[in-house]
Amino acid sequence: MSSENRIIASFSIPPEHSDRRLDQAAAELMPEHSRSRLQGWIKSGALTVNGKTCKPRDKVMLGDRLDLDAEPEAQVSWEAESIDLDIVYEDEHLLVINKPAGLVVHPAAGHADGTLVNALLNHAPEVENLPRAGIVHRLDKDTSGIMVVARSLIAHTSLVDQLQTRTMGREYEAIVVGTLTGGSTVDAPIGRHPRERKKMAVVPTGKPAVTHYRLVERFAAHTHVRCKLESGRTHQIRVHMAHVKHPLVGDPQYGGRLRLPKGTTDELRDVLASFQRQALHARQLTLEHPQTGEILTWEVPLPDDIEGLLAALRKHVKELENHDV
Repeated sequence: MSSENRIIASFSIPPEHSDRRLDQAAAELMPEHSRSRLQGWIKSGALTVNGKTCKPRDKVMLGDRLDLDAEPEAQVSWEAESIDLDIVYEDEHLLVINKPAGLVVHPAAGHADGTLVNALLNHAPEVENLPRAGIVHRLDKDTSGIMVVARSLIAHTSLVDQLQTRTMGREYEAIVVGTLTGGSTVDAPIGRHPRERKKMAVVPTGKPAVTHYRLVERFAAHTHVRCKLESGRTHQIRVHMAHVKHPLVGDPQYGGRLRLPKGTTDELRDVLASFQRQALHARQLTLEHPQTGEILTWEVPLPDDIEGLLAALRKHVKELENHDV
């Protein structure tokens, strides 16, 4: 838990983290905080083991108690920028936004500014005191849709807990290559690609990942699906749908070369060839309000580029039907 002006948490070391370095175990148990931040708290005595100050490299054992009691401090050093935000909902604890495709969430190498975090620091300066500026989950740069950001410590702790316990509901819509006959579940662990380190892949040593998908609309050689996540691995929907041989339209990393079905018109070919991002949109978000406990749900419409893609696919189906008549 956390109070208004302290960051407070307690954990008991579970079996899978026994005999690991303290800083490594702490990073697994508190992923919302950076490794360097956790190491600083360990060294300062803000993060203790069984009531004692330890070193980051000290080993922890099954049942050891970790206690954190730290002062909040400015956790980010990025600049505030006046960037328009499409705000769906906001109060003193939460900020729910509709992120456009093309907007990077976090400053990083190659994206030092012009990101969602820069915009957040301008709109809600208090997020500078929160881990990762209040960001508790991400959308890829070229994925559009709904995101929640914490504006208070209470909200940050609650949202992270809801994500970890899988009580936060997130639904996405995607356009995939190929015609699916029905919905299904992909239950396959995801980790770093063994050779291409910037990509993720289904690998035996990966973390558990479960994606449920159901059909929304079927076309001549593509399918509109709605996906629900049980876990939140990097690139999860993109990796899982590619794994079952139905990659997302336009996906530059997992989609492979452009595949055009037999009978594709010049118009549809142009639309598919010009769709240069993964056709993925975070449509709906459900969570428990961190202060009131009320269950809240928001939904944002599909963006124009995906609506345009769907319109082209529907038109193609009608043209094929007319041709067959």
